[in-house]
Amino acid sequence: MTAILSIQSWVAYGHVGNASAIFPLQRLGAEVWGIHTVQFSNHTGYGAWRGQVFGAELIHELVQGIEERGAMARCDAVLSGYMGSAEIGAAILDAARRVKAANPAALWCCDPVIGDVGRGVFVRPGIPEFLRDQALPAADIITPNQFELEWLTGREVRTLDDAKAAIAALQAKGPRCVLVTSLRLDDTPEGEIGMLAGEGGAFWRLSTPMLPLSVNGAGDAIAALFLFHRLRGGAADALSAAASSVFGLLRRTAEAGSREILTVAAQEEFVAPSRRFAAVGC
Repeated sequence: MTAILSIQSWVAYGHVGNASAIFPLQRLGAEVWGIHTVQFSNHTGYGAWRGQVFGAELIHELVQGIEERGAMARCDAVLSGYMGSAEIGAAILDAARRVKAANPAALWCCDPVIGDVGRGVFVRPGIPEFLRDQALPAADIITPNQFELEWLTGREVRTLDDAKAAIAALQAKGPRCVLVTSLRLDDTPEGEIGMLAGEGGAFWRLSTPMLPLSVNGAGDAIAALFLFHRLRGGAADALSAAASSVFGLLRRTAEAGSREILTVAAQEEFVAPSRRFAAVGC
């Protein structure tokens, strides 16, 4: 059984962070050890929420407790997303190092949450620099969106060649596998949104229809699903499986007119996507 240590935010209502990542992984049969960096009533996209941000010391303590159970050698991967502060990032980095010390084959999948097109950087000061200078060299897999890819590399990405060069620049700093999400290139068909994965000098891409909705948490699900499938096969298969499942999830959400992604109602999309998108070498 695949075991994944997921260190992300948690909301009581809705699905973002661990509340978006843990259930799909469990539905696919993974054992997930969830450590929450915050406990909020709902995601911050509503403009108002209640709850607490946890300190880095709590993360250290929880990781130590898991380590004391002798479980680290059975951990196949660490998954991380929104960090909240550079101190929390350092605690996640330490957790990944502890897991890798116990199981050198384990992977760290880091979703480098920094910002997005149209919104710019929306995380606290110090986090982007931490991700670029410390997390990036230690991660095995990273899943930036197009804005984050450009920020991390200092490169403008407009064409497929631009995107490939930016991925190669990231790989030169550490991570062997890169998945770029929310990718709009010059040749992306109207009404579609793309993804591009790169590993071992090869690249694969696909695009899915853009759906009429604006929700939070889809990126957290994509990172989790891509990691799960990458643990079982190559990047091309992982890209196809993750994209197909998340499209099905979002399609169901759009059809229902829901403000929150329907992670539970659409759970069959994780194991048997209703529509499959093939990743094509490029």
